[in-house]
Amino acid sequence: MSDVKRDFEGFRQRMRAAGKYYEPITGPVSDWASDFDHTDPQWAADPFPIWDDLRQRCPVAHTERYGGTWLPVRHADVSAIAYDSEHFSSRSVVVANRKPPRELAPVGGFPPISSDPPYHMEARRPLLPAFSPQRVGRYEESTREYCHSLIDALEGRSNVDAATDYAQDIPVRVISDMLGFPPEDGDQFRKFIHHVLEGVNNPLEQRLAGFQELFAYLTVQIEDHLANPRDDLTTFLLESYSDDTEMGLMRAAGSIGLLLVAGIDTTWSAIGSSIWHLATHDDDRRRLTADPRDPELVTTAIEEFLRAYAPVTMARIVVEDIEWRGCPMKADDWILLSFPAANRDPEQFERADEVIIDRRDNRHAAFGLGPHRCLGSHLARMELRVALETWLDRVPEFSLDPDRPTLWSAGQIRGPRSLPVNIHRTTG
Repeated sequence: MSDVKRDFEGFRQRMRAAGKYYEPITGPVSDWASDFDHTDPQWAADPFPIWDDLRQRCPVAHTERYGGTWLPVRHADVSAIAYDSEHFSSRSVVVANRKPPRELAPVGGFPPISSDPPYHMEARRPLLPAFSPQRVGRYEESTREYCHSLIDALEGRSNVDAATDYAQDIPVRVISDMLGFPPEDGDQFRKFIHHVLEGVNNPLEQRLAGFQELFAYLTVQIEDHLANPRDDLTTFLLESYSDDTEMGLMRAAGSIGLLLVAGIDTTWSAIGSSIWHLATHDDDRRRLTADPRDPELVTTAIEEFLRAYAPVTMARIVVEDIEWRGCPMKADDWILLSFPAANRDPEQFERADEVIIDRRDNRHAAFGLGPHRCLGSHLARMELRVALETWLDRVPEFSLDPDRPTLWSAGQIRGPRSLPVNIHRTTG
């Protein structure tokens, strides 16, 4: 394979010169139908009333922010766009003030999530065995042991942050083990995640510098794996793309970067949101901590948490000017595919605004819709189940700390960044 540092620098220079940059539009939202902003604090704290309102008066909202962005909030509309790769490209899936060039298609910067047909399946296929139920099962025991160690560290404390002290550590350890990266680099992973997913309004130079830092980190890890191959996912991907060209290296690096960022934030957000729900709904918490535990109820509860608190919103880019269901979409406009909003659509789900932990009919879209449906769903479900089972076994009685607020992330991945809870310990 070609020289890693040289190829990364060539890629960085092309990315720096390509695409159109838009000066950020800041300030509060004036009207969610015509000036929405998914990074607004109101959206982060409680987006559900916003989506309910838009379904009634403007099911496909629009804003001039980020150079022009559309937001469908009905399940049928989200699904239609997710399946339509002819009119909507995946070459970038994070809305920002910089439109990626068309030349990035069909590969995109982070395959396979950024890839269009016909390359998409070619990029996705090598990853499928690594995320099969059998392969994921290999990580369950070590994940459970790590969850117990995190709770051991909380011994004697009556007030903890269930996000930073627990939920956010679990996917960091699992993904670092899978990729063969140092687990002590977790703080760097968090920094990369914040930059890529939440720093979308940062100045261009700051955005480019953040991506350069991410690529510099990947360079070190890839060089080490090329020199010292081992049985992990990084070596597997490097060998899968070993065509001895810069493009082969960048495809492998893009997939590795995708797993590092998206594979962590999405899952810790789901774990944190589930713990938040149980801290605010005593009846559901008691049902799940009953002895003996009902494994079927755990399964349905996890699917309901995924539906009700789906963390992931993806983006698409309009390929050519099109009038789509009455909306005059322009080439290179963004589309925000809000799978969380689709999961709250009353036309799709009965009592959609309620969390029903024994809901049976639950074909939710938490892992996306269409050809880009998340290939890591088995891994995410395993981590969520193990994290909740371990937490509820060890911390059966807990509630939100009334003196400290829960802080939710802004942007396309929603979950608690800080989740202060009081632990109620029993004696005797």
